[in-house]
Amino acid sequence: MIIGVLNQKGGVGKTTVAVNLAASLARSGSRVLLIDADPQGSAMAWSSTRESEPPFAVVGMAKPTLHRDLPRLAGNYDVAIIDGAPRVNELGRSAILASDIVLIPVQPSPYDVWAAKDIVDIVRECEITRPHVLSRFVINRLIPNTTLAGEVTDALSEFEVPLMETVIRNRTEYAKSARLGLTALETEPNGPAATEIHKLTGEIETLMRSKNGKHA
Repeated sequence: MIIGVLNQKGGVGKTTVAVNLAASLARSGSRVLLIDADPQGSAMAWSSTRESEPPFAVVGMAKPTLHRDLPRLAGNYDVAIIDGAPRVNELGRSAILASDIVLIPVQPSPYDVWAAKDIVDIVRECEITRPHVLSRFVINRLIPNTTLAGEVTDALSEFEVPLMETVIRNRTEYAKSARLGLTALETEPNGPAATEIHKLTGEIETLMRSKNGKHA
């Protein structure tokens, strides 16, 4: 199963979601590969910062041929997660074409909602050749104790892309762990950040089972 964490807008927290999701899936027993498909190499930089080996494999593959090259490599793993690039349509299209599930992180701001149209348009184009790809929004970096989640949910409804129930909040634990080359699951295993990542993982695993069942 290949999961693309993608958005044409930069700064929405794709790497944070991808890295922590990969760690959570690895903890559940899956063999996980994280693909850094962003020329900026944020996931690779995170990996090199660690003092120990990450709980999943990390490779760089920022190529417009990703959809052709990745399936062969991903065959050795249960799950491959693509940390996608912003603003590069060729890389974005290739990542979508490689994916079974496209997870679109969106911050609760009007700028992110407006920019969501770009990635949704590319997903729709790719559905011509990948009609079975599943796409989902996930609200990321929500400020706690605000009503923004409801407002962004209403705004995103116009795109006809389902929204994940789990909301990722703007927690210092994500930045703190990233600086150390770790994940929130490692620095605070029982904390609220780890809890919401595990909840998101449960939703993803349900999607994966559903998708595998349809293609059984």
